[in-house]
Amino acid sequence: MELPLCYHGVFETFRRACVSEHISRKELKQDKIKETIEHGAEAVLSHGQFAGILVAVVLAVAIGYGGWRFYIEHQTAQASVEFESAMKAYKGRIGPAPGPADPSEPLYADEKARAQDALSKFTKLADAYPSTNPGKLARYYAALCLEDLERQNQALEELKKISGSSDKELAAMAQYQMAIIYARTGKTEDAVKLLRALADKPSVIVPRPLVLLELAGALRSSNPKEAANIYQQIKKEFPDTNIADQADRGLDSISPQS
Repeated sequence: MELPLCYHGVFETFRRACVSEHISRKELKQDKIKETIEHGAEAVLSHGQFAGILVAVVLAVAIGYGGWRFYIEHQTAQASVEFESAMKAYKGRIGPAPGPADPSEPLYADEKARAQDALSKFTKLADAYPSTNPGKLARYYAALCLEDLERQNQALEELKKISGSSDKELAAMAQYQMAIIYARTGKTEDAVKLLRALADKPSVIVPRPLVLLELAGALRSSNPKEAANIYQQIKKEFPDTNIADQADRGLDSISPQS
């Protein structure tokens, strides 16, 4: 059935409108899909950029750590060489050599000259490489040299610098030597305080029996009764040892009145 012309025009107008609306909706849908894809692409791009930044940061940290580690190892190697040289001075021979002189073995006229030379080397090393193990240990030996030179106050200052070290063994060595100096200079209470703490938390290099023996010696004059008890404690805890023999001699040295 053929539509009248007027209806045909209306139908044609309606059809075109429907087609136009269909196209508009299709275009809108395509625009939304396009927009979604664009947002997705932006997200992927952002994620890619973030991942790239993250990789760059990780690489920078890795390179930085590698460089830092190489630097520390290089510093430690140099410090070790200088520490060996300083130790040769510390253990150097006093007086004329009995045989042909070894150019690598230092000779000194007396103990003071030897201590002074070793002090100079250890101090230079400790100041130049303070973060390395040889540098920290050099600080300890510099204090020993100062003590040999009767410069106890300066020795204590050097020992205090490492007495709180994160290296527990080095810290214990410094604290023990501080206690020795305190005991020798009449500061018994300070010595006893340090030694009691070390006895409660002994280390490998500064073991408990050694600390107890020193503690008893520090108390021998001011508190002979406690000193005797500590000597007995040493004999009980560490029988048949050289430390136990020294404890016996310590007991013999205490007056009978105690």
